[in-house]
This record gives sequence, C-alpha cells and structure tokens, in this order.
Amino acid sequence: MKRVYTLCVITCLVMSLFSFGIHKITREDEKHLKVGCVFVGDEITPYTNNFIKARDHVKEVYGDRIECVTIYNVAEGQVKSHLQELVDEGCDYIIAASYGYGPDVKAIAEQYPDIQFCVPTGDNANSDPVLPNYHNCFGEIYQGRYVCGRVAGMKIKQMIEKNIITPQQAKVGYVAAFPLPEVISGYTAFYLGVQSMVPEATMIVKYTNTWSSYSLEKQAANELIDENCVVISQHSDTIGPATACENAKREIPVYHVGYNQSMTDIAPTKSLISCCVDYSYYFEQSIGALLHDKKIEDCIDGRTYGQDAMAGLDKGWVRILDLNETVAPSGTKEMVEDTIAKLSKGELEVFSGPFTGVSVFDPNDRVDLNSPYKENAQSSSPTFCYILDDVITDKRGGKVSADEIGIPVSSNGRVLPCGSTAIWMLK
Repeated sequence: MKRVYTLCVITCLVMSLFSFGIHKITREDEKHLKVGCVFVGDEITPYTNNFIKARDHVKEVYGDRIECVTIYNVAEGQVKSHLQELVDEGCDYIIAASYGYGPDVKAIAEQYPDIQFCVPTGDNANSDPVLPNYHNCFGEIYQGRYVCGRVAGMKIKQMIEKNIITPQQAKVGYVAAFPLPEVISGYTAFYLGVQSMVPEATMIVKYTNTWSSYSLEKQAANELIDENCVVISQHSDTIGPATACENAKREIPVYHVGYNQSMTDIAPTKSLISCCVDYSYYFEQSIGALLHDKKIEDCIDGRTYGQDAMAGLDKGWVRILDLNETVAPSGTKEMVEDTIAKLSKGELEVFSGPFTGVSVFDPNDRVDLNSPYKENAQSSSPTFCYILDDVITDKRGGKVSADEIGIPVSSNGRVLPCGSTAIWMLK
C-alpha cells in the first residue's frame, strides 16, 4: 500500500509539474501587440471621444496582451511625423482615426509591410496600390440618421396635431460641415426619415466649412432658429447646436437631434435623440485577428469588401443613443425599435421614394429615388452625393466646384465620379 501511495504522490507531482510547464510555455508564447492610435482631437470632441471609448474597450478586453500608445490633437496635415513616431516605438498596429490621414497613412504602410494600419472612415484601402496591411472601416451611419429623422418627424407631427405649428411650418434645419458625400448622405437620410412621418416637411442646410468649431456651429444653429426651424440636427463635432436649441428664446420651441454622443445633458428640455458609430467591435475583432495571426477581414462580423469593412445597426456598429422620453411623443420608443428591426433585416429602403436630386459635383448627374439608391454597396465610406430638389442649402447653394473644396480633377478637367476613392475630403 505504501508503494501504491508513493507512486500516486509521485505521479501527481509529475503531472502538476508538467501542467505548470505547459501553462508557462503557453503564457510565454502568447502573442502581444503594441497598438498605436492617432486622434484628430481629444475627449472633449464627441467624434474623437467615440474612438477613445473603442480604445478603452479593447484595453479592457485584452488586458496585458496589448499595449496602447495614443497621440491626441493631430491635425490632418501634420500626421506624418506622428506615424513615424509610432513606428519607431515598435507598434504592430496603428489606427489613425480621421479621413484626411488616409494618403499619408497608406504611404507609410507601403514602407512598413510588417505593420498593420487602419484609417476608420477612410475610402482608399481598395484603390491602387492595394496593400494587405492597410484597412478602412466605417459604420453604416445613414441607418442611424434615418431613425433619428423619424423621431424628429414624430415630434413635428405631434406639434402639428397640438396646433403649435401648421403643416407649412414643418421646417427642419441641419448644421453641416462640408457639402461632401458623408455629410450629404447623412442629412438626406435624416430628411427622408422626417418625410416618412411628415410629408409636408422641408429642410434647410447650413454649411460651416469646418469639422469642429463650437462658435460656427452654434451660429449656424441660431441662424436656422431665426429661420423658424422647429428641429435642428447636425453633422459637426461640437455641442454648439444643442446649446443653441436649449437656449433659444422664442414662443415656438426648437428641438435638437445629435450626433456622436447623447446631448440630453446639454439640452435636457430640447434634445430628442442622437446616434453614433461604435468602433469598439471593429477594434476588438481586428486586434483579435492579429493576436491569432489571421487576416483582419476574415475575423470581422460585418460585411467586408476587399480591405474595407462595414456594418450597421444589426451588428451594433451603429447605435441609437438614449431617447429623451420626457420630450419625445408617446409611442416613439416602439417606433424606434420597429424601424431598427426593419433596417437590420433589410426590409426597409432608406434612399427611396418620389425624390430627385442633383450631384453636388456634376449638375448633369441626377438621381431618381423611385429606383432605390444602395448606400455602402461597395464601400464603408458613404457615396450618396446628391442634393434632393426639396432641400434648401445655404452658403453654397448646393453646388460646389472641385477647386473650392480641394478635390483633384482629371487631366481633362472632369471631376471624378461619386464613390471614387481619391476625391472626398472627409473625416
């Protein structure tokens, strides 16, 4: 019995040591990544704060398997030296989160094929040269814009029913950064959402010609308030429009629909709802792929097209932020849930209906939405560049030249068509 007992003890010790050795080898062999992030702003701007949240998400998911190095407040024309800094620090994966970074990031990616690079909101991953270590991603944000437009429309409909305004006063305003596809696609989807609830509604768009300026955005919102808009939304980076709506001093209230963050704290009596792109899942899945030596696009749960990845409400890449139920009409929450379900199942066409419009770049290029336009068909970056005939645009009249906004043209002077990967000066 003693021999049997001794053998059992020895066997247990050997197995324990073997198990410890295997565990130690496994831990030592686990791959680690150094992830570099370049941001155009910081936590103060809602746009950048979305990326900061995504970065913090992956730090929580992967713990000590990743190390994050972050550089803030890098202007789009000044990114080269910061990219080189992250390369020199030994980063394995560099995320540069602003559209205008794209050309410089792709150039350095070509120099360092062993490092992976991603430009969220970019559109040049699938243009020549196509690099296996250079990627784009974006959420299908038009879906969120459409949902928010329906919420705005439901509020306007309530205002009409309560005789606060007449149907002819159903006017919405939009503070827009630039007359470019990402922005035009967003405000068109928003307007079509409003129209689905209030066919009499009209929309005025005011461009600030900058991505982020509190004073200019607030000024544009105040101008829209002076033009008697009853709901104002935005594609711009600050809380200026929400503040303007909350502080508006007039008999008829003006409500706000936000972007990138909830605006309820800023405009508690006027904020209706907001939407945003959530990059957490792409960051998590792309880093997970690299930790397991796999191709990024093979591990993405959204749609991929070459080196580009996209998804919408169905995968959580687009989120509808908190509905302000103290302001929104009864039944709004149920309507939002129903609309999200239909969009997620592909049962609802957003860019569809009795609407026509003209390209912001070519007056001879018109669209008729009686034949639905498929946004994000082959690109995560929006391509809808048509201003609907019903939409009033201010400051540029809805038509811009390529020279005005720095868009290169071909040798014969023609602007490249919508969806081309070389032309959009987006963020």
